[in-house]
Amino acid sequence: MPLDLPDAEAPTTVELDRAHGLALEWADGSHAEFTLDELRRNCPCAECRGLRERGRVPGPGEDAPEPLRAIDAELVGGWGLMIRWSDGHQTGIYAWSILRAWAGLD
Repeated sequence: MPLDLPDAEAPTTVELDRAHGLALEWADGSHAEFTLDELRRNCPCAECRGLRERGRVPGPGEDAPEPLRAIDAELVGGWGLMIRWSDGHQTGIYAWSILRAWAGLD
């Protein structure tokens, strides 16, 4: 998935279901939904990008002792969302532009 994209308008609605996924809606009526696994696997931070470049998948594996959960999330300025994961990871910032592109909205 592309990671270096121009700025995008912030969504008007951000709903994080900590056990299932993220739902976003923008002023233009566009809507996007992402599962937690999809978000964690595609974390845009440098560490996770490096893992993917080496053919590894970021996040807990199938043998993890508990299911992946989003523990918390916070807005980062007006341009994205940071999610704190149950596996301890929290350095990825999901820019609105990245999320729109992943959803095929731009």
